[in-house]
Amino acid sequence: MTQRIALVTGGTGGIGSAICEALADQGMKVVAGYSNEEKAIAWQADQKAAGYDFIIQHVDVTSLESCQQAVAAVTDKTGASIDVLVNNAGITRDGFFKKMAWDQWHAVMSTNLDSAFNMTRPVIEAMLEKKWGRIINISSVNGEKGQMGQANYSAAKAGLHGFTKALAQEGARNGVTVNTISPGYILTPMVAKIDQGIQDKIVAGIPVGRMGQPSEIGRAVAFLAAEEGGYITGSNLSINGGQHMH
Repeated sequence: MTQRIALVTGGTGGIGSAICEALADQGMKVVAGYSNEEKAIAWQADQKAAGYDFIIQHVDVTSLESCQQAVAAVTDKTGASIDVLVNNAGITRDGFFKKMAWDQWHAVMSTNLDSAFNMTRPVIEAMLEKKWGRIINISSVNGEKGQMGQANYSAAKAGLHGFTKALAQEGARNGVTVNTISPGYILTPMVAKIDQGIQDKIVAGIPVGRMGQPSEIGRAVAFLAAEEGGYITGSNLSINGGQHMH
């Protein structure tokens, strides 16, 4: 069987790294999208030392032109079109809405929601033509329940659910599945730097009594991206330790 090609935006971050590793463990050729070249080169070297041979590719997910160029570059580097796209890149610009500036709103919407169009549009036609594809959008528990101080982030992440359900209907007959994963609090290196007292308060509100591990998100992505995942589409997988049930 031909080796599948996967592109993970935000691939060098905490959750992104775990997703890349899980897909590689499944036998895929994985490309990690990045915005910071110095960080990405160092990340690639660390992953190489750990036994992973990842390709890295610069992409500005807020720019359609940059995304088109990145997809073309990945095709050139791998010799094949992208089979699996994981829209994982995201940012926060938190603040109470009554004081939220347009720039805070726009930056989050552009990076977290517009990016889904920018990255998916250049890959969807090839997926439909070869009648196989996996598109996995990383949302958030706060896109399901909302979060005070995150009107921008919650709106963008909620938007991914609508995007997922609509596109899933368009791709279903051609073997292209589209799904969403909504993580809760995940203990990434960045989260681990939060004051321990704040971490304890967060954990107190999670029924399972701990934060999630990045690898748990990675395994979920690999599950949806698998050859055997073709009957799952238009779905959302909530991974939040019971913090939000619906």
